[in-house]
Amino acid sequence: MPAVHFGVTVPQIKRTFDESRTAAREFEAMGYDSLWVCDHLYGPQSPQIPILEAWSLLAALSAVTERAELGTLVTPAGMRNAAQLGKVIATVDNIAGGRIIAGLGAGWMPREFTDFGVPFLSTSQRLGQLRETVELLKRMWTEPEVTYEGKFVQAQNVVCEPKPVRRTPILIGGAGEQVTLKLAAKEADIWNNMAVHHHALERKTEVLKQHCASVGRPFEEIVVSQQCLVTIAPDDAAAGPMIETAKKIFGGHMGDPSGPMAISGSPARVREQIEKHIDLGCTMFVMEFFGRDTREPAKLFAEEVLPHFK
Repeated sequence: MPAVHFGVTVPQIKRTFDESRTAAREFEAMGYDSLWVCDHLYGPQSPQIPILEAWSLLAALSAVTERAELGTLVTPAGMRNAAQLGKVIATVDNIAGGRIIAGLGAGWMPREFTDFGVPFLSTSQRLGQLRETVELLKRMWTEPEVTYEGKFVQAQNVVCEPKPVRRTPILIGGAGEQVTLKLAAKEADIWNNMAVHHHALERKTEVLKQHCASVGRPFEEIVVSQQCLVTIAPDDAAAGPMIETAKKIFGGHMGDPSGPMAISGSPARVREQIEKHIDLGCTMFVMEFFGRDTREPAKLFAEEVLPHFK
């Protein structure tokens, strides 16, 4: 069996930092491989919903954890100055001792751009921002000084010191078959399939393989990851009502909790569903556990599921 990576999202929306810190430490102690935050300046449903800013939060979590990798799912490339973002990520990686995964995407919430004085461009232009940001960051993290003149991203003689502790893995998140997956084929270390496209994992993976062939890169160089809602209970009878509640709360944006690829049910059922993903080439899971206190289902998963894949 290939090495399987299990990441878990840290409570961040309507949570205090104390809650985020406590959960992160407990998830790490349970044996999870990575800890993830979403990168939004507003709560996805409303600007009034409290949410901790992603890179500030990761800096703090980097200082209070020791082993787990840490990343964003995902940072919208055009939401910040690209060169400054590169400096921030390098700094957080130094705090973490070389554990950061830079998750990048195009973004989709207009107000978290425009309310902060940043233009929210068209989809094609935001994808251009993403491509140029990836190119700039890779250079900033390896070259002594960088000048970059892109259509959307510019930097003049920018210096990034200290460099990241390790070669920072770049995760590209998104499911657009013509542009995003082609960019992932060319530039990503990890490609993440969004939860809303969970049902289409097999197709998206095949498209990524085709793009890898077209750009001349071995598909095996890219880790396929899946953002997913995990609804786990001690047995199927207990899981049923939870799955129905998850459907009502999340709608479709976290996938269908009862769908063919859903990671839902008893520990035995959850293991079967994970094996189905592995058969499709997906070896990395970025999981959001369903529950008010996500530490409880995370503990059940760590005890009953993780040992079967480690």
